[in-house]
Amino acid sequence: MSVDRALLEQPATQVAPLLLGAVLTHAGVTLRITEVEAYLGGGVDPGSHAFRGQTRRNTSMFGPPGRLYAYFTYGMHVCANVVCSPDGEASAVLLRGGEIVDGIAEARLRRTSAASDRDLARGPARLTRALGIGLGDDGLDLALPPFELTLPAEPSEFLTGPRTGVRGDGGGAGFPWRFWMPAEASVSPYRPAAPRPPK
Repeated sequence: MSVDRALLEQPATQVAPLLLGAVLTHAGVTLRITEVEAYLGGGVDPGSHAFRGQTRRNTSMFGPPGRLYAYFTYGMHVCANVVCSPDGEASAVLLRGGEIVDGIAEARLRRTSAASDRDLARGPARLTRALGIGLGDDGLDLALPPFELTLPAEPSEFLTGPRTGVRGDGGGAGFPWRFWMPAEASVSPYRPAAPRPPK
């Protein structure tokens, strides 16, 4: 990992913008990260998986910084996060979007439904599929094969706004913890959370 691991010991809200422009390689595909979201734990972030403490599902989120937290969502997709904060403190950055910079043929094989190359890793589930990341990678160290993570030499320019699709108290303007690089085609459009159907 071409990164000072001490940087990742900060809370996700501070690490998230530092990951923009970073390069992540796995399973023959390399992408440049263009969009992320920060999630904290410890009862301070209602949108976080760690809001109510440690469970079997979110154990990796409480692990050492620089590990991968992968989880299953909507019964069909895997999403990938970079674990932050000191060991034992839950904090993670969701990888929401990126531009494939190497291994594009392999990414196309994994993402045959992509309308264009900009869509290969545009969105968190598409990103993990393009990179070949699965639930079996949960907890792995991003500093060791099969992963390689390299931060940019200089922090990237970025914009911020509400996180995508987060319901209730964890969404909206109170948590502008979505970070993205401006004018990047691989950044996904903002979508607020769909309201829950009435009971």
